[in-house]
Amino acid sequence: MAKNKTTETETSVLDFINTFVDEEAKRNDAFELLKIMQNITGFGPKMWGPSIIGFGSYHYKYASGHEGDSPLVGFSPRKAAISLYIYLSDNKEELVSKFGKHKAAKGCIYIKKLTDIDLEILKIMISTSVKELQKLYPSN
Repeated sequence: MAKNKTTETETSVLDFINTFVDEEAKRNDAFELLKIMQNITGFGPKMWGPSIIGFGSYHYKYASGHEGDSPLVGFSPRKAAISLYIYLSDNKEELVSKFGKHKAAKGCIYIKKLTDIDLEILKIMISTSVKELQKLYPSN
């Protein structure tokens, strides 16, 4: 079975942001997301793979036998957009409709900048993601 590429690392989150996020506005948004996600989750930021900043973790195992660990929530301040890794099943349509300017994919939400979105809705989405994943994958 293939090994997961996105695993928790010991790389410094602050060094990553200061070194690899060139645009000052995006760097400032990354620091603000650090505060928001840490305050809501109660977990400190950790690097997952080379470019994802995650908070907390859970262990999953699929019916196929594939298993691994993943952050409860996270983001990546990429050049084109900030990728938000938030799991939502309950109230997803309602929350996303109020979220603001974004693009959505199956596993993440893309935003250009924090001023494009409703930060209160983001906070609800983060909290919901943590609760849903901890319910789906309770700690052993």
